[in-house]
Amino acid sequence: MRIGVPKEIKQQEHRIGLTPESVKTLTSKGHQVFVENNGGFEAGFSNEDYKNAGAQIENKASEIFKNSDLIVKVKEPQKKEIDMIRENQIIYTYLHLAAAKSLTNGLIKSKSICIAYETVTDEEGKLPLLAPMSAVAGRMSIQAGAHSLEKNQKGRGLLLGGAPGVASANVVILGGGVVGENAALIATGMRAKVFIVDKSSKRLKELSEMFGDKINPILSDDADLKNLVRDCDLLIGGVLIPGAEAPKLVTKNMIKLMKRGSVVVDVAIDQGGCVETSKPTTHDNPTYIVDEVVHYCVANMPGGVPRTSTMALNKATLPLLIKIADQGYEKTLKNSNNYLAGLNIYKGSVTYKGVADAFGLKYIPPEKVIKNF
Repeated sequence: MRIGVPKEIKQQEHRIGLTPESVKTLTSKGHQVFVENNGGFEAGFSNEDYKNAGAQIENKASEIFKNSDLIVKVKEPQKKEIDMIRENQIIYTYLHLAAAKSLTNGLIKSKSICIAYETVTDEEGKLPLLAPMSAVAGRMSIQAGAHSLEKNQKGRGLLLGGAPGVASANVVILGGGVVGENAALIATGMRAKVFIVDKSSKRLKELSEMFGDKINPILSDDADLKNLVRDCDLLIGGVLIPGAEAPKLVTKNMIKLMKRGSVVVDVAIDQGGCVETSKPTTHDNPTYIVDEVVHYCVANMPGGVPRTSTMALNKATLPLLIKIADQGYEKTLKNSNNYLAGLNIYKGSVTYKGVADAFGLKYIPPEKVIKNF
């Protein structure tokens, strides 16, 4: 199979779809890999690294889209890239379509086969291709929040872990999934006072066993969210509904109750955000202020640590890519319901219910699609 790896063009996105090591694995199996010139430079991978792995370097993204059967990326295709996607071409990347109507319409129009990292499942119903970036984003959320609390960032002027004789900051984490767990790992390490809110008592028990008395687990049914938000110094939004828009758990009125200079880090912004006052920002200009509360809503947080993120992502995404390359997408998806869950758009039809529901589009179950393979 001919596999193309274009340079990411989303603002401040420095990751790349494949590492040289992953390229070597694919080329050793007889597949052709095209990598855009200097596509991996910001992640610490040179053209020479890719050439040594068997890749062919292309100067233009248009050549990669033209010559490839499958495009592997990190972030969702941008407008310029959508226009280059060919009918029947396989797009393998993060898509987050439920929060992106124009992207969804563009991919429908392209009649491509779109497999989203974030909706592929495993035998336990977890999201193994989303997990590594959720882990990175969760850890970064505390770094970003701690920095945003500094006075020169217009924060409260608090040190997250306090000081001898001075109380630590209060951190409220919404969602006890991969983001929440990793945020808690860093926040407890910095000696903050941590509250984790989740709807699953089973998950909260797991987190309690993991962190002991370093966290305060709160079942969402019992949570007085308004008071928790009011009293916190740093709020982390880590709520996820797979493939669907994130629920708005924190309202504008709750934000108005927060202390001046407190901070919101909405990790769920890729899926629309779980805070009503959230809007996407970039690494260049990561924060803005609403009602004297600092909001950090960078939509591609792991892009700020591209080398770590690219290597972590490839460990998760490569096995499925190898299967598609070796045996074709039809056989791969037909043989695995977990992989089939990644199929979001198929030749003009929406095959993921959360996306169809978000925009009132016709939904074609992927099980129906594969009957025609």
